Amino acid sequence: MTSTIKVDNIQDQDGNNIINENSNTITIGASGDTVTLASGASQSGFGRTGTVDWQTGSIKTSTFTAANGEGYFCNTTSGSFTVNLPAGSAGAIVSVQDYNNTFDSNSLSVAANGSEKINGGAGSIILNTEGEGLTLVYIDATVGWRSIQDSSFSDTGGAFIEATGGTITTSGNCKIHTFTGPGTFTVSKAAICATNNVVSHLVVAGGGGGGYVCGGGGGGAGGFREVKSPVTPYTASPLDGYPSAPNRITVTATSFPITVGGGGAAGTPPNNNPGSNGNNSAFSTIISTAGGGGNSFSPDSGGNDGGSGGGGGGRGGDAGGAGNSPPVSPAQGFAGGAAAPGSSPPSIDAGGGGGGATAVGANATDNNGGNGGAGATTSINATPTAYAGGGGGGAETTSAGSAGTGGGGAGGLGSAQAGNGTANTGGGGGGYGTDQTSGNGAGAGGSGIVIIRYKFQ
Repeated sequence: MTSTIKVDNIQDQDGNNIINENSNTITIGASGDTVTLASGASQSGFGRTGTVDWQTGSIKTSTFTAANGEGYFCNTTSGSFTVNLPAGSAGAIVSVQDYNNTFDSNSLSVAANGSEKINGGAGSIILNTEGEGLTLVYIDATVGWRSIQDSSFSDTGGAFIEATGGTITTSGNCKIHTFTGPGTFTVSKAAICATNNVVSHLVVAGGGGGGYVCGGGGGGAGGFREVKSPVTPYTASPLDGYPSAPNRITVTATSFPITVGGGGAAGTPPNNNPGSNGNNSAFSTIISTAGGGGNSFSPDSGGNDGGSGGGGGGRGGDAGGAGNSPPVSPAQGFAGGAAAPGSSPPSIDAGGGGGGATAVGANATDNNGGNGGAGATTSINATPTAYAGGGGGGAETTSAGSAGTGGGGAGGLGSAQAGNGTANTGGGGGGYGTDQTSGNGAGAGGSGIVIIRYKFQ
């Protein structure tokens, strides 16, 4: 016959509960007591299940002996050391983990007790991989300690990029790095998620200078290239080159030199000088070509080729320079306009407008200078901003060409000073109007800009 004892509590001689049952919850031992399973006894239903208790309050920095059931964070920053395993017993378990990703520079040795083995072979192993973690379980005398998990957690990046360089602002969840001169975009940590490493960028080259004397051609705008990453919401220009692989930049944890091109010089007296081309801007593999200089009355010739082409100068219908040179897709700019047709002064001395990022420079007509080509507007910097407008063509009489939106300079009428391209827009300079050989003159091209935008939270 089975006997049954029914109690709710069992107490020791001091009145402390040893076993207590309350609402189907059974508590063994009082606070501060140690509950020990007798030697040789077995247990089931509770206890260790193949994991360790991590000793987060004791980071190891020198040689020590591990205990069964414990895991240790090992910091080898100051030098290599050894973890001595305890005497093996079936089911014993020990784990170690690189504390601060230094095992590659200062290794950690793991040594078995006495003649015991590790993975059936030598009684010691060396961990020398950055971020490595290892869990060992003792099986028997044949195999000894067996590694059941060996992995590295060397990724120090988080979900987002961390970077420095340029002038840094924020917009929502994005950081914006603006370079108005040469610098370095340094990525200290890349994002674990590959998509977050695709950065938005705007690269605008320096605009070309305007041509001097008798209807100088307007300077062409600097090349305009933009890519909008899908993780950085903003309103991009119509020239967004995503997702074409040649245009897309996926950053890694390294430094990227930034080149910001200066504007081209204006044509100057006393001779009939064309404007100079601007200078290229660059970020990684993205190179935006300088704007072409506008030409002048003599030599009677076309504008220079460039990111956008310079306007033809003088008279005789000389063509503007070609844009998108060398060619990329989407096009980085358009051609300049032609000089006025005909050959008799003074009524037909007028230069063509410089090309812009989204439109050709206008041709001159009679003695009306051609307007500069329109630039492109983007909100990559969190504010709608136009860049890369062409310079207006100069004119002897009647009217000079207007500046292209996006920083172009207006053409000069008669002896009036032509407008400079606006700094850090890549706008082309305006062409000069009259045959005066001193005093006022053509406009210089505006310098370029590089902007990089990425998600940081």
